[in-house]
Amino acid sequence: MTNQRPKTLGFIGLGQMGSHMAANILKGGGDLIVYDKAGSKERAPEGAKISGNTSALAEATDTIFISVPDGHASLSVINEIVAHRERRAKVIIDLSTIGPAAARQANAICKKADITYIDAPVSGGQAGAKAGTITIMAAGERATKETHDEIFFSFSRNLFYVGEEPGQGQALKILNNFLSGTAMAATTEAILYGISQGLEMGTMLDVINVSTGQNTATTDKFPTRILTETFNTGFATALLAKDIKLFFDNAQIAGTPIEVAEVISTRWAKTDQALPNSDITLHYKLMRDGKL
Repeated sequence: MTNQRPKTLGFIGLGQMGSHMAANILKGGGDLIVYDKAGSKERAPEGAKISGNTSALAEATDTIFISVPDGHASLSVINEIVAHRERRAKVIIDLSTIGPAAARQANAICKKADITYIDAPVSGGQAGAKAGTITIMAAGERATKETHDEIFFSFSRNLFYVGEEPGQGQALKILNNFLSGTAMAATTEAILYGISQGLEMGTMLDVINVSTGQNTATTDKFPTRILTETFNTGFATALLAKDIKLFFDNAQIAGTPIEVAEVISTRWAKTDQALPNSDITLHYKLMRDGKL
């Protein structure tokens, strides 16, 4: 790879995260061609060029960013790119959360096709994607990652290079989401106990947030989404349940402790079963109302 910024970028997957990341890349300058099988015209950011399909996008771009829900979707897109003989793209940057095994498989497929694969999952939610403040955990060939740093910083405030092997970014992402999901579940139980003792939620949060129990649920989700009853983080229970199951499964494979992970994985699976694909903060309402 050279240190020259790629001339034309592609973006596949314009969902709640991808649409905002694509918009911020476009604001950074240069050409951006986008595609989403659910409807590119409806989801494309203003100013983006729209491709009719994955193959056409691969033919017209140097680097392709992917933001899709899971490993199956990511591998499907990558296989379609690789199968197109007239492709121009030489780099694929996968922003999806797909798990270490899928990232390693994607890398192997790309390597055979002489495409460089960068495993680069993101964290920060829909609000972070819109504001351009998300965190990126990049793993893969360092030189290729550095060639794209300017583009990464167009939609991220925190860019970390975490290792040379694709899959390492995924490992960090799923352990982060395990911690986030654990904090949400534990905070729910703590707050409900406090309410049973006559304490007000706002008071509890004020105290916790200047004490040792502070976490992402107490600093963000509870005061801004639950106390206000907006329940709108933009992160779906199905995705969090998937991410925590990935952590549980991979920790089992690694032989590291899984006792807490098993409980939390079950909790979020049940949450999604009770309210399929709902906002993760509705977990609190389910627990409060005795429906979980």
